[in-house]
Amino acid sequence: MQQSVAITNRDNVLFEAGIKLGALYHQFTGSPVNLKTVDSLEKAIQESISVQPCVEEIKVTINRDMIRSRINSEYGYCELEGCMLDVRITARFKNVKADVTMAFDSILDYPLMKIEKIY
Repeated sequence: MQQSVAITNRDNVLFEAGIKLGALYHQFTGSPVNLKTVDSLEKAIQESISVQPCVEEIKVTINRDMIRSRINSEYGYCELEGCMLDVRITARFKNVKADVTMAFDSILDYPLMKIEKIY
């Protein structure tokens, strides 16, 4: 029988931060967006995620160059893709904070989620 290991505040803050990034990605990718609505979509994403437990700060930036290059000329919009997102979240669980990010990694061709700092 394997012995259990104590769950720490560090474990919990990292878990919460990861859940926030994953939820954000899966909730908002596919949203219709164009250059007129990108500011309001950034704000909506930030405000939606900011009300969740453990979120102290969040900053969402959507790459306007990517939007510009993907806009459908007939309908005037495109869909939000993970590669367009740059997200920075500071999460807190009790006495531990973590800074996490999601940003497109061109080498991996993937919107990579990472732990940047734990304090």
